[in-house]
Amino acid sequence: MTQITFVRHGQTDWNLHRRIQGTTDIPLNDTGRDQARRAGEELAGGEWDAILSSRLGRAHETAEIIAEQVGLSTPSILDGLQERAHGDMEGMTFDERQAAFPGDTVVPGLETRDAVIARVLAALDGSEHVTNDTRILAVSHGGVIGSLIRYATGGEQPTAGQVIANGSYHDFSWSAGALTLVTLRAIEADKDLPPVRLPQR
Repeated sequence: MTQITFVRHGQTDWNLHRRIQGTTDIPLNDTGRDQARRAGEELAGGEWDAILSSRLGRAHETAEIIAEQVGLSTPSILDGLQERAHGDMEGMTFDERQAAFPGDTVVPGLETRDAVIARVLAALDGSEHVTNDTRILAVSHGGVIGSLIRYATGGEQPTAGQVIANGSYHDFSWSAGALTLVTLRAIEADKDLPPVRLPQR
């Protein structure tokens, strides 16, 4: 069995202004760097064998900050951990998205959640770092982590109103190609800022 702790990258300006990022490569802001350092300090109490990262800059910089805190070398980029592609709605605020693509309107270029899960599982299965009895940190994105949590719990978590916060981390076990959620550290959404609902498929 492998323990994999998925970490969401720190905040970016697009996160702050609630713009849909997807695969658009937006850098961390100073708050995001502080969140990464805080996550690293909390994770430093564990023994880790490797740290993996999405190829997107906001995740990789988060991973570099965490690696320094926990005493690991440069993070290894693992293709497959990048954020869900949101196609033509990337860069939009959520209000703009709803105006441009109301209801169940098809969004050109939007990646399905099933496709996200398939590529992440394939990436883990093919990684030289994911072997028996290892403890791995994997820095990724809110859409990816949320999709994996839904997959591992049959859609029961995260519950309505919970969010995968920037800088948060969540524990999974990986055995024989099966992913199991061990610890979810989602938080309740700001009462003045309702949780964002993006297309499920």
